[in-house]
Amino acid sequence: MSQGYKVGDENEVYFTTCTVVDWIDVFTRPEYKYIITDSLNYCIKNKGLDVFAWVLMTNHLHLLARARKGTALTHIMRDFKKFTSKRLSEEILEIGESRRDWMLDRFDFLARKTQRAENYKVWRDGFHPLLMQYPDWIEQRINYIHQNPVRQEIVTRPEDYKFSSAVDYSGEKGIVNVVLV
Repeated sequence: MSQGYKVGDENEVYFTTCTVVDWIDVFTRPEYKYIITDSLNYCIKNKGLDVFAWVLMTNHLHLLARARKGTALTHIMRDFKKFTSKRLSEEILEIGESRRDWMLDRFDFLARKTQRAENYKVWRDGFHPLLMQYPDWIEQRINYIHQNPVRQEIVTRPEDYKFSSAVDYSGEKGIVNVVLV
């Protein structure tokens, strides 16, 4: 039985997916990717987020995460998406991005359509939380997350993809401060 992709207990472990509007391939430049990794590390250090596994693909972010006691996953994710949306839009404006006008026009159109976003809407609504009800689900999701870049033929081995926690699970230190399961 599905829980309907809503957060029940804010401090349980959830598999989440944040997707770029229209599945636009935003994360093609390292500068854009580091906005996400820096923001994840900020949320880990300052907002009470525990990340167990993650992968950033060209148009979405998977996390296996929870909020520590006294914090709420829905609030952390809301703030994360709001901040990264603004920073990504600023960075797209600054960089000589060949798709800049097209991306910003699309983000602007969707912001005006929803009447909620201030200038640009980068992320789709929600973060598709799926409660990890059983211990074996956590292991399955970690494998799923780490195999994403392999399935997309970006790398042949999960630990070779820099924008993932697979490197942490291979015994080295990655760029996001994860908690190993």
